[in-house]
Amino acid sequence: MADLLDRDAAAQIAALQAKAVSAVELLEVALARHARRNGPLNAVVAVAAERALLQAKAIDELRARGETLGPLAGLPITVKDTLDVAGLPASAGLAGLRRRQAMDAAAVAGARRSGAVIWGKTNVPVMAGDWQSYNGLYGTTNNPWDLARTCGGSSGGAAAALAAGITALEIGSDIGGSLRVPASFCGVYSHKPSWGLVSQRGHIPPAPGSLVQRDLNVVGPMARSARDLRLLLSAIAGAAVAPVAPPPALSQVKIGLWLDEPLLPLDPQVRETIEAYAAEAQKAGARVEEIRAPVDVAALLDAYVLLLSATVSEDLPDAAIRRMELMRPGAKLARASGAGPFSRAAAVLGYTARHREWFAADAVLVRLRQEGGAMFGKIDVLMAPIAPVPAFPHDHRPFDARRLKTSDGRERPYTAMLGWIALATACHLPATAVPAGLTSQGLPIGVQLIGPYGADSKTLGIAQALEEQVRGFEPPPPLG
Repeated sequence: MADLLDRDAAAQIAALQAKAVSAVELLEVALARHARRNGPLNAVVAVAAERALLQAKAIDELRARGETLGPLAGLPITVKDTLDVAGLPASAGLAGLRRRQAMDAAAVAGARRSGAVIWGKTNVPVMAGDWQSYNGLYGTTNNPWDLARTCGGSSGGAAAALAAGITALEIGSDIGGSLRVPASFCGVYSHKPSWGLVSQRGHIPPAPGSLVQRDLNVVGPMARSARDLRLLLSAIAGAAVAPVAPPPALSQVKIGLWLDEPLLPLDPQVRETIEAYAAEAQKAGARVEEIRAPVDVAALLDAYVLLLSATVSEDLPDAAIRRMELMRPGAKLARASGAGPFSRAAAVLGYTARHREWFAADAVLVRLRQEGGAMFGKIDVLMAPIAPVPAFPHDHRPFDARRLKTSDGRERPYTAMLGWIALATACHLPATAVPAGLTSQGLPIGVQLIGPYGADSKTLGIAQALEEQVRGFEPPPPLG
C-alpha cells in the first residue's frame, strides 16, 4: 500500500473513491513513511496525528454511508508553516508564535472543506525571508537530491516533502520566488496564482490577526503533477477558478522562450537544461520561439526590489529600521554611483521608502504590466528560468556574505535570486513551475510558464500538456 504514496494526489484520490484504501489506512501509511524518510530531510517539523486520524475516520464513515464528499476527501496533506492550521499554528520559524491558538487560514479552510486531511507542517526560513529553509526553532531542511544542498525557500520543507513522497499536496506562498524556487530546486510542480486569486488571510507574515492582503504576495499549490495543482487551486480559491478543462494539444500551443538577459546571467547548466527541455517541447509539437525581454528589465528590477523591501520592512524590528534610516544617505549615493538593484543600497532604500517613493515604483510596475501584456497577443505562455543556479550548498552566513557561484566560475550577489522571478511577481501574473530536467550533476532545474493576468487555467493546462506529452516529475534517489 505504501506504493500508493508514490502516485500523484489524483491517483490517490481515485483509490479512496474506489474504496481500494480507506482514509485512515492512507493516513497511517503516510505517517509511517514520514517516520522513515523525514529524518535526513527535516522537511516536516510538526505533526498532529491524532487530530488527523479523527478527521480521516469521519470521512470514512461518511463515505461508507454514501454521503457526497469533497474532491480531496481523505487525502493526507501537509501545509507550509507560514499558514495557520487549527491545532498547528504557523510559527514562521519563531518560537514565540508556535503555541498560539489559531483558526485555519483561508486557503487551509478551503482545502479542509474539500476533505483534505491535514496532518503536518513543513519547514520555512524565519518569517519566510530566505531561499534556504532553516531557523533556530526547527533547524535546517535538506534537499532530497543532495542532503548537503538547500531545498530552497521559503516553501522549502514543502518541496522537499513532496519530492520525497512524504506528502501528496502542499499549500505554499510566494513573494520572492517562494513557490517557484523550491519547486525548481527539488524537481516538483508549483503554481504562483494571479495576485488576489487566493486569500492570504491567516498567512504569517504579516503579524497574526492581520487582514491585509499584501501586494506581491500570493498563496498557491504545490504538487508532483500539474493536474494536482489544478485540483488544489480549485479547492483553495473556490469559484474564482475557471472549470478544469482537458489540457491542450501541444500543437496548439505557442511558447515564447526567454533566456537571454544581460542583467540576469544564467549558470550554463541551467541554460543547457532549459534549452533541451524547450527542444523536447518543440519536438512534441509545441511552437517554441526565442524572444527578448517583454519589458524594461532594469526598470522592473528597480521597482520590484523597492516594493518588495518596503513590504517586508513591516516585519523588521523598529531598531533595525532606525539603523537603516541612518544608512539612507549613503545608500542614495551608492545607487547614484551605479550600485545595482541587488545591492545592499537598493535594499536599504526599499526598507526605508517614503510613501511617494512607493507610489512612484508602483506606477512603474503598472506601466510595465500594460507594456508586457502585449506579448500575450503573440504567444500563449512565456517560458523562463526560475533561478540563475541549481540548488546550492547550505550557507547560513549573513546575506551580504553569501554569493551565488556558477559552474563556469562566475559569482553573483545572493539577492540575484530575485531576478528571474520578478516579472510574474511584480506584474501580478500567474506562473506555473514545472520540472525541466537534471543537470550533469543530477540536480533538478525548473522553468516557469508565465501567462497573462487571470489566465491561471491556461498556464496550468499547458503545464499538464507538457507533463503528459513530454515528461513530468522524476523522483529523487530513495531515502528509505
